[in-house]
Amino acid sequence: MISFFRRIFQSKIGLAFTFAFIALIALSFAAMDVTGTTFGGVAGNDRVARVGDERISTSTLTQSTNSALRNIREDQPTMTMEMLIEEGGLDEVLDQLIDRFALGAYAKEYGLRVGTNLLNSELLQIPAFRGPSGNFDQDQYLEALRRQGLTDATFKEDLANGLLAQQLLVPALGSLQVPDKIALRYAELLNERRTGVVSLIPSTAFLPEGDPTDAQLTEFYNENRSRYLVPERRTIRFSAFDSGNITDRIEPTDAEIAARFERDVEQYAAQESRTISVFFAPTEDAATAIRDRVAGGASLDAVAAEAGFSVSQTDSLTQDQMGSTISSAVAEAVFAAERGSIATPARSDVGWAIARVDAIDRRAAQSLADVTPAISEQLQTEKRAAALADLSARIEEQIDDGQSINEVAGEFDLEVETTPQLLADGRVFGNSGATVNEALRGVLETAFQMDEGEPQLAEIVRGTQFIIFEVAEVTESAAPPLDEIRQQVAITWSLAEGDKRAQEASQRILDGVRNGGSIAQAIQAEGATIPAGQSVDLDRRELFEQYGQRTPPALALLFSMAEGTTKRLEAPNDLRN
Repeated sequence: MISFFRRIFQSKIGLAFTFAFIALIALSFAAMDVTGTTFGGVAGNDRVARVGDERISTSTLTQSTNSALRNIREDQPTMTMEMLIEEGGLDEVLDQLIDRFALGAYAKEYGLRVGTNLLNSELLQIPAFRGPSGNFDQDQYLEALRRQGLTDATFKEDLANGLLAQQLLVPALGSLQVPDKIALRYAELLNERRTGVVSLIPSTAFLPEGDPTDAQLTEFYNENRSRYLVPERRTIRFSAFDSGNITDRIEPTDAEIAARFERDVEQYAAQESRTISVFFAPTEDAATAIRDRVAGGASLDAVAAEAGFSVSQTDSLTQDQMGSTISSAVAEAVFAAERGSIATPARSDVGWAIARVDAIDRRAAQSLADVTPAISEQLQTEKRAAALADLSARIEEQIDDGQSINEVAGEFDLEVETTPQLLADGRVFGNSGATVNEALRGVLETAFQMDEGEPQLAEIVRGTQFIIFEVAEVTESAAPPLDEIRQQVAITWSLAEGDKRAQEASQRILDGVRNGGSIAQAIQAEGATIPAGQSVDLDRRELFEQYGQRTPPALALLFSMAEGTTKRLEAPNDLRN
């Protein structure tokens, strides 16, 4: 996420797109601009920047940074504020705020305005502020702002800045044009060919010999403690239960089965249903003529097609069902006809029905003995669900009364399990191959927002499985003691020292080339194991065909340099070009 911020801010079009995206966030309230009230030691209304006559307060920076952290956590649940700051997130958020305020100030300077009516019309379109009726609800609006720590004035100011950004950027981005001469020059650049040499100066070629001293290692660790931050971990106690934990008697009695049979006696009575093919004629005479032709041996489908109608087939329907879907008159005529015959035409809401009886399904009446197994299973399911609901309600009462998870589990004969330390994304800390217990997956996000020792009840599978859980221990995000990661720190120290020396070597090589020597001679003078330079001979078209939008930084720099010049570029993973 942080690298994304950095990449997009490297181009002016990317910067403009970012502003437009920020404006969209304000308009949709999707990012819920702020959350929380703490951020390091920054608080209050002190100014962190001034843009024109506008102040960016520390509280605004705090709120926006917390919002950015929350958004990043949607993809990276283990991200912490310390890690965000270490990766440059605070600077990126501040830069965005400055750019956003600058855009608003620029718009106002040149006469763009956002009136009350426009603001109100945008508020009406934001889903977060709609009540149960689907319309804007003032109470819902104020409650949403209260939850996010916003005032009405603050939010409307933010919304106004977003609208100003839209007024400036949407027309500009939608109608980008350049003069023909410039367009021609850019087109000619595709045929520009460049030759040069790219040499990689790896840090590993300059690693120090031997291990660092305790003093060196301690100093390096203290200066780079944020590199070794471990995300917050939590140990969770939980107990999942379902119908298997029901000890109450759920076998239905004969009296209960008989009562259910009497209640549903019509369901078990003799029943007849019919499947028909049917179409509708506009008049009784037309329907009678068609019926007579079919009775004389003509095909129902052929006669219907000849008359411009299409035949449809129904599902198997009882007389009552057919009466409610077509008409009682049609149903009566159909159930008076024999299988394979055409029923007497009868009127419906859409015309006169010509129906052929395709199938007759007769079911004999079922006795109490016949349906006892089915009724018994049905009653057991109902009793089991009711008993489980009652059990969960009693457990919830015990939790609300302040009982611990162990006390609740003991009273209801449940087994309590304790997880190892878990990360927010469900992985087991220190064991990359292990993940959270499946029963906990649905409540893990909640567990990472709870305080220790406050059990909760949750429904895992609606009506069939529940879980009680609590946070047993919270281990805050922090760097582990040096003794625990001494080997890791020693490796990092060695790479860091190699990087310093590689940087010094790359500067010496650069100076040697600028003083008239070749890259090969300057590299050879270093005496280290440095790979030979790689020759490059490409035109821009070939560069695009080979790499598309992912041109390596070194080649991108080569195609932006003046002829005869030499430059240095820091490569990824602490390498040097």
